[in-house]
Amino acid sequence: MRNAGTWWIIALIMLLLDLYVFQALRTVTQNSSERLRTWIHVSYWVISLFTLAALLSFPYIQALQSSKLFRNYVFAILVGIFFAKLVGSLFFFTDDLRRGSLFLLSKILPDTGARFMGEGNGIPRSTFLSWLGLGLGGGLFGTLLYGFSNKYKYQVKKMQLGFANLPRSFDGLRIVHISDIHSGSFHNKEAVNQGVELILQQKPDMILFTGDLVNDRADEMHDYMDVFNRLKAPMGVYSSLGNHDYGDYVAWPSQQEKAANLERLKQVHAQLGWRLLMNEHVLFNRDGEQIAVLGIENWGAKGRFPKYGKMHEAYPGTENIPFKILLSHDPSHWDAEIKPKYSDIDLMLSGHTHGMQFGLENPYFKWSPVQWMYKQWAGLYEEGNQKLYVNRGYGFIGYPGRVGILPEITVIELTAIS
Repeated sequence: MRNAGTWWIIALIMLLLDLYVFQALRTVTQNSSERLRTWIHVSYWVISLFTLAALLSFPYIQALQSSKLFRNYVFAILVGIFFAKLVGSLFFFTDDLRRGSLFLLSKILPDTGARFMGEGNGIPRSTFLSWLGLGLGGGLFGTLLYGFSNKYKYQVKKMQLGFANLPRSFDGLRIVHISDIHSGSFHNKEAVNQGVELILQQKPDMILFTGDLVNDRADEMHDYMDVFNRLKAPMGVYSSLGNHDYGDYVAWPSQQEKAANLERLKQVHAQLGWRLLMNEHVLFNRDGEQIAVLGIENWGAKGRFPKYGKMHEAYPGTENIPFKILLSHDPSHWDAEIKPKYSDIDLMLSGHTHGMQFGLENPYFKWSPVQWMYKQWAGLYEEGNQKLYVNRGYGFIGYPGRVGILPEITVIELTAIS
């Protein structure tokens, strides 16, 4: 019954929102037949009461907390309903501001205000704004439902990145970058396996993974070991940890169990054949020339994310290496520490944001609400000689879908430029 009080507060807010939206629903159905109006109103309250019952049941019923169906789909639908009503309420509130202004006008200038009064000396709601709010809210909800079908539609993004200091012997090095697998959210093993096959088809020289292998627990990988152990590359597979890998979002019985979970996750990386970089680096030699790949634990500049990463441990020994790639899960690390202190990190690879799994994107424009929190949230960013690439994520968490921002497999070819 952990945090049950919070759920009751959320349910109360939902109920108040339900009552507010219902006023607009009554407005747009006022000219409908009595039978149709009754059917619409009853349906609305059945759905609303089911939503409230599901929310209030969650903290008390353990089966709901452990159910992937409930946590992924039912909960996402409930959140979708909430935001749909919230969007609609913005228009209803605008209408109420209009009505309140006219009411004040009718008191200050009775003759002028009388023109806006309806029957019974009331100021009627705007049917247009009511329809607009309901339509946009319903459209948002429909879009979120549509997004369920996109969560395994992996997109391959290919690019060439040129660097003046890349050793010539590494010219044309082909890297596949993936991030945020979140195996605890998967339910379609075949679809996930097809994504892995797509990675292998890119024939990378090395594969780099930037954290969040699981949602919380190491055992979430149990059913997917034989999927991700297929990832192989001539120069190896290298990985780092993300914020979800530490089990920080679970109420563990003891710190010992939490620590044991992290140790098991480290073993999972090893069993997959991946080299987990824990604040360390690895050097690659070719024809007498070298590059370095550094990997650190999660380090987030945002206050609520812990700073486990230790660049001061990973960096020593790479000072004289001409080209460096850093695996760091959270892109906020780039502005906060890498640019000001480690200006010779040529390419930083990150994930973490998922592009919020919701937004708009085309070759000329990209937008997502996550950009209000993260300056760098998807794709390539450059400043001076340094580059950051933020992968949009292989998996998903919370919302079991994607709208506009699809799951990503990044293929980066490094080129030496004069």
